[in-house]
Amino acid sequence: MVKESQIWEWLASVPDPEIPVISLVDLGVVRRVDLSGEKVRVTITPTYSGCPATRMIEQDIISALQQRGVGQIDVVRALSPPWTTEWLSPQAHEKLRKYGISPPVSGAPVACPQCSSIHVEKISQFGSTPCKASYRCLDCLEPFDHFKCI
Repeated sequence: MVKESQIWEWLASVPDPEIPVISLVDLGVVRRVDLSGEKVRVTITPTYSGCPATRMIEQDIISALQQRGVGQIDVVRALSPPWTTEWLSPQAHEKLRKYGISPPVSGAPVACPQCSSIHVEKISQFGSTPCKASYRCLDCLEPFDHFKCI
C-alpha cells in the first residue's frame, strides 16, 4: 500500500503544462490527496475555472500515478475556495523568476525578473496565458511576463 507522502512526492514531479519549470504542487493546484484502500483521490483547484490546461493537468496526474503502479485514481476539481497566487510555494516564486517570469507579490511593485528593476511598463494586460501580463523593463529593456496576483 502506498503512503500519502509518497503520492505527494510523485505529484511534486508533475510539471504545470503552461509553466513547465514549476510543479502542480509548487503551483498550489494540488489541494488534497486522500487514500481509501487501493484508491487515490487527488483534489485540484485550477488557477481559474476556465483554465484550458485543466484536462491536461488531470491526465498528467493520472499518468504520473499509473506509471508508479497506482491503479485506481480519481481526480476531482474543487472550485471553492478559488485558487489564489498565495498558494504558490516559495520555491515556485524562485523558479518563476529564474525562468524569466516575474512572480506575484501582493502589494509590491512589479519587478523585472532579469535585473530586479521596478522601472517597468505594462505592455498588455494579457501575456502568454490569461494569468500573466506582458511587461517590459525600462532599464534592461527585456520583455517579460508577470504572474498576476489573483
